Amino acid sequence: MPRKGRIFIISAPSGAGKTTLCRVILERFPDMVYSISATTRLPRPGEKDGVDYYFLPMAEFKKKIDHDAWAEWAEVHGNFYGTLRDNIEKNIFQGKDVLLDVDVKGAAQIQTRYDDCILIFIMPPSVEILRKRLSGRAADSSDDIEKRMKNAEEEMAMRDIYHHVIVNDQLERSIKELTDLIDAYREGQN
Repeated sequence: MPRKGRIFIISAPSGAGKTTLCRVILERFPDMVYSISATTRLPRPGEKDGVDYYFLPMAEFKKKIDHDAWAEWAEVHGNFYGTLRDNIEKNIFQGKDVLLDVDVKGAAQIQTRYDDCILIFIMPPSVEILRKRLSGRAADSSDDIEKRMKNAEEEMAMRDIYHHVIVNDQLERSIKELTDLIDAYREGQN
């Protein structure tokens, strides 16, 4: 019987760099499975269903809530986001490590279901830099940026529930810290 895979959860405020860090992790650990989240929000330009997210109608998402199909789910920025239990469990029981990119509420929910998961929080260098990053990507309206900034403060206040916190102030250093950390878990040192 293969070893049970590990669940690595990465959370961060919007704009802290978690998407970049997750991409690097998947390049460095090609045998790791990325768990694609589902959402009820509309796709942004260039996003593809089944690649970036599973884009679901609200009614379908809620039906899955009623059937306990989600490992975690939450309403964020007026939309629903979630991770299907089957996507996690089929992989970890085949011995594959799974990487999840979820918000702090989702991380807390997953931790109650899978108490051996590894929680990693990515912090921005400062609130001011986070605001500049969000404004600079030109994907959100000023109202959306303000919502994200408010949510960022709430999320950063919950960083103490995480096993590890990495400040993403220098990308190369953050990449090294994160890959070293995952390497240590995968080699059984943690």
